Amino acid sequence: MNRILVITSFLICFILISQSPALVAGEGPDSVVIYMAMGDSAYRNFENKASLEQYRKAFQLDPKNAKAAWKISRAYVDIGETKKDKEERKQYFQKGLDFANKAVEINPDGAKGYLWKSISLGRVALDAGKKEQVRLSKEIKEQIDKSIKLDSTDDIAWHVLGRWHRKMATLGWIQRQFANAFLGGVPKDASVEEAANCFKKAIELNPSHINHHLELALTYEELKEKDLAKEEYQKVLELPEKDSDDKFLKEEAQKRLSKLD
Repeated sequence: MNRILVITSFLICFILISQSPALVAGEGPDSVVIYMAMGDSAYRNFENKASLEQYRKAFQLDPKNAKAAWKISRAYVDIGETKKDKEERKQYFQKGLDFANKAVEINPDGAKGYLWKSISLGRVALDAGKKEQVRLSKEIKEQIDKSIKLDSTDDIAWHVLGRWHRKMATLGWIQRQFANAFLGGVPKDASVEEAANCFKKAIELNPSHINHHLELALTYEELKEKDLAKEEYQKVLELPEKDSDDKFLKEEAQKRLSKLD
């Protein structure tokens, strides 16, 4: 976390608000910009609920704001991941999907809308039955392919594609039967090797993102590449925490590294 960046963002928001109090009441043309800036600042400070509140205010004033829509989707997903109650978690993920759909509807040429639609679908699938998970996998792939086609420099998109490849390539027997029934079989292009390539691409684009290294390590384990997995787990432990879940990812890396030693 860059504390200087966070403090600077808050100061900018404070100056804008103090100079134009009417804007916060939604009475001026720049209020959407202010709400978005406040949402971004809260997001960088791991305050997901606060960011959601600000992005929703921006979207209420500007219902055609695709960026606000996909950032609302992201906030709902981030908050949903912290919920232990299954039904409550499902509600957040579904809202995330709803706003991702709005982002795509508003801006069909925006990569982020498709990205967060794929992520939201993936989260919805986590709490679904095995049959529904397989069915949703096809749509997840379609959405992430659209995102990468529109912006091949987004490391998170490559991360999601890597997760898709590994998941589909390692389906259990029951899920493979569903894949045969609904997808005409497990997609032939899905492979653990391709999953590793996707995570490597994500790391190339954003080498300091901890989860890229963790997922690559998990993929190397699937490939029986023990030494390579250990290297990636070690990188996870060495990198500075930048995201709200990095602490837990480091704990997972330590556990898995201990088992490989």
